[in-house]
Amino acid sequence: MIAERSSYMYEMIHTELIDALGAEFVNVRDVDRFGHSVDYYWIPEMWHDRGMETPKPDFVCHPSTTEEVAKVMKIANQYRIPVVPWGGGSGSQGGALPVYGGIIMDMKRMNKYYGVDKESMTVSCQTGIIAQHLEWNCNKEGFSTMHLPASISCATIGGFLAHRGTGVLSTKYGKIEDMVMSLEVVTPTGEIIRTLPVPRHASGPDLTMLFVGSEGTLGIITEVTLKVHPQPEKREFRAYIFKDFHTAMSAGAELMRSRLQPCAIRLYDETETKTHVRKVFGMDLDQGAYLVFGFDGYSDIVDCQMRYAREIMEKKYNGQDLGSKGGDLWWENKYKFFYPPYIFHVPQAYGTLDTVATFSNIENVYHAMKKVVNENFPKARFIGHFSHWYEWGCMLYARFIFEKEDVPEDPREAVALYNRVWDLAIKAAIDNGGVINEHHGVGLKLGRFMKYLYGPAMPVLEKIKKELDPNHIMNPGKMGL
Repeated sequence: MIAERSSYMYEMIHTELIDALGAEFVNVRDVDRFGHSVDYYWIPEMWHDRGMETPKPDFVCHPSTTEEVAKVMKIANQYRIPVVPWGGGSGSQGGALPVYGGIIMDMKRMNKYYGVDKESMTVSCQTGIIAQHLEWNCNKEGFSTMHLPASISCATIGGFLAHRGTGVLSTKYGKIEDMVMSLEVVTPTGEIIRTLPVPRHASGPDLTMLFVGSEGTLGIITEVTLKVHPQPEKREFRAYIFKDFHTAMSAGAELMRSRLQPCAIRLYDETETKTHVRKVFGMDLDQGAYLVFGFDGYSDIVDCQMRYAREIMEKKYNGQDLGSKGGDLWWENKYKFFYPPYIFHVPQAYGTLDTVATFSNIENVYHAMKKVVNENFPKARFIGHFSHWYEWGCMLYARFIFEKEDVPEDPREAVALYNRVWDLAIKAAIDNGGVINEHHGVGLKLGRFMKYLYGPAMPVLEKIKKELDPNHIMNPGKMGL
């Protein structure tokens, strides 16, 4: 809290914010403050469920232009007020929680769509636009962002930029940072800058990538230009069941090494194949590891890619072909995991331990994380799948789940149990060649691991933060900064 809400200083700050944005767009009602105190991070959800106080902002600001964002930032610097950018509120890492009070900068009014440049095949927009709205606008012009994450209907483009988000077609089209051409950014001290208009150059360091993934700690991204792609003539999926996880992983890695350019690969371990895949897709799979992949583009090229991929799956790794129907079931139901009745939710305790590693390390990472969870938390269930693949490795989307009866009723005991799982599992990932996270970000939840991951390099990040944000007001407490 900046000051008592009845104090003179509070009213002066409130007055200045109203002057910058208009009274309608500076909210101090309890309902608005509460609505920006819980995201999809398990701890604030659990706290609210148990009647605990959640961290609330003093003011919720709704700017509509970059210039208005800059005005608010200058006021915040004058009074040393924390500022936290807020997109769709769908993040799972506590990255948008106002843990020190201050100002929430809710970006959703900044939702302008500027259109597609059909010659350069790019699209420009403000970053408060919901990802699905951007995709629909591009579709009307015959294009797609090919950024199709599970949170597409509720997350903003700015949120994806903040934590390097990934969509289901990332294996071919890349993560959000691979799609970025240039950015407009308001710095912590209120300056408006634009990064260079192209992503590939030899004009010094790449400032665009300094801000992408910085989770609002180095500035607020207000506009972006992204690559777009033509809608494919054909998109085809196929699924296989392998005798075990290791064989399936070897087949998936071989598919990537072949450079056939699949648009997606998903591999589910034996446990998730038996439970979640069977439940969601309605497939009778009692043993083995389920792998699905697909290709898109011109029809004859897709047919050729699929033919070579099937040879890898069947002749080299003895995969059992589940046909195109087995693949189409995944594509048609790819988001069902994230909605009732399939989604994990309070009163369960759950977490997504996603990480990424090279092919030479990823199985060791998986087994190390699974071992540490199973041995130290016998009441927890550990499942995993491999969602996003690269030429050099892939991402592990591991999860732990405690059922209601295994979660302490006391909220502080529940937090201690929850954090202990993360402590052991994330360190196991790092020690075996993984990293803190692949696409959900670091936020508040995982900030304590940044020094463990970066070691002697961490002071470099801290110096960048200090130089750009001398008053330490931008999203303080996040990413270990």
